[in-house]
Amino acid sequence: MSGKSVNANIRNIAIIAHVDHGKTTLVDQMFRQCGMFRPGQEMDDRLMDRMDLEKERGITIAAKNCSVTFEETRINILDTPGHADFGGEVERALSMVEGAILLVDASEGPLPQTRFVLSKAMASGLAIMVVVNKVDRADARVQDVLNEVYDLFIDLDATEEQLEFPVYYAIGREGVVFEQLGAEPQQLDVLFRAILEHVPPPNYDPGEPFQMLVSDIDYSDYLGRLAVGKVRNGVVRRNESLSCLGVDGAVNLRVSKVQVYDGPVLREVEQASAGDIVILSGAEQFRIGDTICSADRPKPLPRITVDEPTVSIAFSVNTSPLVGREGKYVQSARLRERLLKEAMKNVAIQVDETDEKDIMLVKGRGELQMAILIETLRREGFEFSVGRPRVIEKDVNGARHEPIEHVFIDVDEPFVGVITEKLSQRKGRMVNLINHGSGRVRMEFSIPSRGLIGFRGEFLTDTKGTGILNAYLEGFEPYRGDIPARHTGSLVADRTGQAVAYALFNLEPRGVMFVRPGEDVYEGMIVGEHNRDNDLDVNACKEKKLTNMRASGRDEGIVLTPVLPMTLERALEFIREDELVEVTPKSLRLRKSILSAGERQQARSKQKSMN
Repeated sequence: MSGKSVNANIRNIAIIAHVDHGKTTLVDQMFRQCGMFRPGQEMDDRLMDRMDLEKERGITIAAKNCSVTFEETRINILDTPGHADFGGEVERALSMVEGAILLVDASEGPLPQTRFVLSKAMASGLAIMVVVNKVDRADARVQDVLNEVYDLFIDLDATEEQLEFPVYYAIGREGVVFEQLGAEPQQLDVLFRAILEHVPPPNYDPGEPFQMLVSDIDYSDYLGRLAVGKVRNGVVRRNESLSCLGVDGAVNLRVSKVQVYDGPVLREVEQASAGDIVILSGAEQFRIGDTICSADRPKPLPRITVDEPTVSIAFSVNTSPLVGREGKYVQSARLRERLLKEAMKNVAIQVDETDEKDIMLVKGRGELQMAILIETLRREGFEFSVGRPRVIEKDVNGARHEPIEHVFIDVDEPFVGVITEKLSQRKGRMVNLINHGSGRVRMEFSIPSRGLIGFRGEFLTDTKGTGILNAYLEGFEPYRGDIPARHTGSLVADRTGQAVAYALFNLEPRGVMFVRPGEDVYEGMIVGEHNRDNDLDVNACKEKKLTNMRASGRDEGIVLTPVLPMTLERALEFIREDELVEVTPKSLRLRKSILSAGERQQARSKQKSMN
């Protein structure tokens, strides 16, 4: 067995941080200071956030690669998501690097998602560097935050070596770094030199044949499917014949093009050696976790493993009377094909068939990941329906276990009582409360995942939009008991037509309306939230009868209460088990699973007789 060698001309590093702690902005500055762009060239902010959804929400959803060159060493940088719902992206990104920069906000400190991503990095044995960002904030508490970082490392069972991490201070927006607090600000050269010093170069075995683990999948209109991964051993050349080892066996392939990252874009090369992060074209049959290797000496690498999913949602074809008006793709075959394609690209998503041919069960990490998937599909032109998110339970030695979240809540002091009461009703248990006397209180709860479904909207209302809520999966515990469901019913349209202002005005005393005058409605569509706990069939299309009698006084102008726009997250939180969200590129509608009022009554009677 030959010894290990290293490729000293390469460093592979991931930037990990909580949402909105500035990692994507820091990468922008790295590009600017490495001469990747000529002076005066226009450059978008948050260059690595290429998806429209990422730019709109201000979060990183998909892990992305880029590279900068410093002192003749190529530094491959992976920008990772900061949210636990996108943990699959984090895990496959960390499989390609030898080190990580942990970026922490100088005021907020390490938050729950920081803990989640850092635990993955430490479990992979990566070299960790810490950068305390935004030290120019008026409310910065740098030393306290650094102490919290040390506490976090200790809490995650860090080794002595891992606890001796180098610390730097930065203002990412301005692209400056401080080696010591109070020192003169310096360019990012300091950070690049620290990466070369503290992050080990990739190692390989010179006696082994070519091996590469597929860590990501991309697509090109000209080249077809692309395999992205780090070359573990050997060399790969253009037009070389290789083998792809997957779950179902080996498939032969021919490499038509070898590309590496040059800044944020790709550059074609004749060959790539161990340690390089490469993009290979010429393979069609592969999945994330497969090994692409030498055809004459095939040797598989360990597959990427990810945490199991905790939430499932049923995706089905749209069966409403308005189907096909707003979307391009309405067939179940197209929806199934697209979902299976997503599962191949995203290791944290699972797609299962169900007994009904038009329904697919999609499993993932959390509500946010599911909402992003649904939003992506509707922007691609798909029309479909989704059910209420359900948590995935486990059977442990015959006992019912459910996923438990560790929730961190930061609120103003007056809201502590109402939030504690609401979470206790949802089987939450307070495990910590910190009050620094600054007017803000930080609380920690242990709560079932199902208790958080539908809570985020209530939380923002109860805290008047000032509360901050974060959570990560803590594990599985015995079932904590039933949680009270929604206390209100639905106002359900009893006929097809257009909503009329006169009808909606007369329905307003019954509850909160979801539709506006002129909107299309159909039998079984939910047009509002009933004040009481039962469903009520209503006529939203009723017009005022015209007579030849004059009114004794002039008719009052109808003024309707403004309708709050329906968002995807709000819709998923609102619906009950027998309701669906109809998703189209232009609209979100709530509806009953069974549209006909008569059939719904028969189903209820049948359910009562069975009970």
